[in-house]
Amino acid sequence: MSSQSLKPRRSSTIDVDPLSAAHVYYGESHKKHAKNRTYSAIVEPRTRNAPLSDGHPGRRISHDEVSLQPRKFLIQVDKTLETLLAREDTDSNCQITIEDQGPKVLSVGTLASNAHNKFDVRGTYMLSNLLQELTLAKDFGRKTIVLDEARLNENPVNRLSRLITFSFWDGLTRRIDGSNIEKVGRDPKDWTADPRPRIYVPRGAPEQYEYYTRIAREHPEMRLDVQWLAEDCDNEEYVRDLNDAPGLLAIAMDKHIDPVTGKEDLVGLPFVVPGGRFNELYGWDSYMESLGLLINDRVDLVKSMVTHFCFCIKHYGKILNANRTYYLCRSQPPFLTDMALRVYDRIKHEPGAQDFLREATLAAIKEYHSVWMSHPRLDPVTGLSRYRPGGLGVPPETEASHFEHILMPYAKKHGMTFEEFVHAYNHQKVKEPELDEYFLHDRAVRESGHDTSYRLEKVAADLATVDINALLYKYEVDIGRIIRAHFGDKLEIPAGYCAKGFEPGYVETSASWERRARKRRAAVDKYLWNEEEGMYFDYNTAKQEQTGYESATTFWPLWSGLATPRQAAVLVSSALPKLEAFGGLVSGTEKSRGPIGIDRPNRQWDYPFGWAPQQILAWVGLQRYGYEHDAQRLAYRWCYMVTKAFVDFNGVVVEKYDVTRPIDPHKVEAEYGNQGSDFKGVPREGFGWVNASYIYGLQLLSAHMRRALGTLTTYDTFLKATEALGFY
Repeated sequence: MSSQSLKPRRSSTIDVDPLSAAHVYYGESHKKHAKNRTYSAIVEPRTRNAPLSDGHPGRRISHDEVSLQPRKFLIQVDKTLETLLAREDTDSNCQITIEDQGPKVLSVGTLASNAHNKFDVRGTYMLSNLLQELTLAKDFGRKTIVLDEARLNENPVNRLSRLITFSFWDGLTRRIDGSNIEKVGRDPKDWTADPRPRIYVPRGAPEQYEYYTRIAREHPEMRLDVQWLAEDCDNEEYVRDLNDAPGLLAIAMDKHIDPVTGKEDLVGLPFVVPGGRFNELYGWDSYMESLGLLINDRVDLVKSMVTHFCFCIKHYGKILNANRTYYLCRSQPPFLTDMALRVYDRIKHEPGAQDFLREATLAAIKEYHSVWMSHPRLDPVTGLSRYRPGGLGVPPETEASHFEHILMPYAKKHGMTFEEFVHAYNHQKVKEPELDEYFLHDRAVRESGHDTSYRLEKVAADLATVDINALLYKYEVDIGRIIRAHFGDKLEIPAGYCAKGFEPGYVETSASWERRARKRRAAVDKYLWNEEEGMYFDYNTAKQEQTGYESATTFWPLWSGLATPRQAAVLVSSALPKLEAFGGLVSGTEKSRGPIGIDRPNRQWDYPFGWAPQQILAWVGLQRYGYEHDAQRLAYRWCYMVTKAFVDFNGVVVEKYDVTRPIDPHKVEAEYGNQGSDFKGVPREGFGWVNASYIYGLQLLSAHMRRALGTLTTYDTFLKATEALGFY
């Protein structure tokens, strides 16, 4: 699907959409200008954009060209870019932000005067947009450009929406096949002595093994290592030993006709990655991204990601944390049924739609039985599920020094170096039960997707959490409805999707899934709901008590429909005031997090940080129970915060935000920093689930709200103004 909408926007005097995608605007459109311009006449008097050596900002000069027509500029790219950075980027990070101390004004020549007359581009937002546009123009090899002012002063809500829709999604889209396996097969987290591109293929996909073996044979310079994966691919010792030769795990491919050879070959199906250092197919990130992708009509992308997940469940037994060998024992929060239903609703009139829904449902059923309702994740006493993945030793995907403070005392105890102890401990040559317990919970935190949080630290594997049980209730309800509505209330389970303990060919009916949903709701009410506090809490299955940790996951039962209308009303009145902050929902309350300091640092899934998944699920849940205004308010707060950072900090869109900070919420001081802020000149990807949350959040807002958002009006100011006018 093309990344550029086919719908016309508005025309310009040169018949090019001034807000078209960069490859159109700086690629195709500028071919029309090059032969008609005389650029030797461009002058840049030193009095205008002269370097500032005395530290004082330049003063405004009255030479703005007045025009009733949309203004266009004729700009020499390299020279203007050099001047712009020299004057405005005072902290030398190749971004122009409110923290830079430049004069915040730059003169550029107008097209109508062939650059003789000048116009001042003023303010952080327009100057940072100019920097972004010049960087893009340089990418396309342009020396001189005609630049529409509309690209500089565009409404920030429209600009961010446009970038997400027509640029960021493409920047985050990947595929795995012979065209790029040399690059994507390398792992930045491969700490071995000889890192090289490597891919493991499951036994059930011999066509992929043959394909990648041929690629390796035809391109020996790649040093591509193609390996079969063992049948019992989540055996703990086997997975541990794979850490000596880590690699990618194969995901779904499709057949196509090679345009060069004319022969049938395989091609990787596309998928969207989270961004930053996360460059694989991730579990719940993909679901969150799908919500924005579907709004942006990228249905094929979401459909292919569902296909990838079905492949993973069929061959690896679960939706993986991500498709790397060290994740073979670990899953992530499950959203497959909702993701598949949303795609099916968009493709139901297309050929093969029923088969697509059937395969996704079969995959979800296998995952439900074999992962979430089996040992060790199922707690047999409560009947509820936990994040409790398998695995031995130290999680290898972390930096070598990540657990040094935990492991060094044990290394000294055994008279070993750090490296010697890690190897001995991983291979069970030394026994340390306390470490086993620590890493059991650490792996569970990572499987939960909420890594890390004091809600889960040192206890995660024992918790029947609100989040996982709300999601599984949604699975049970969805699967029951799908079987009844689409498959005549009988769905036969083939061998490829048959969980252990079940006979191939057995039939699933809606009644059994409805019973499971009722049973889970009763267990959640008994163990997780706290009537006195008016919230859902995680339940410690070892201590047999609720934790009392106030978390935004308390709203997940609204998303899944698990809460009763009365419980929803209590949640809105009791929990929402505790968790609502300036920029949306905070991950947990400050009271529950407790004091922080040198010996107890902040965790990124705790107060004061907010994450896109928590916002989206709460919005949807509140709408589901009729709390439209609460959903709108929270969506406005979140979108305002994202927009404000985007305007003030050179277009930044990051992984998470400090929702208590009105000025620079993207500056997160936690153990993993923040992904998405490290770019030069122009952002190219944003961050997957924040992109989606912005696109999705805007759908909830009224026209008045969107206009106020575009002027960076805070929610409290907007509310006062609209109340005074009698709108609310």
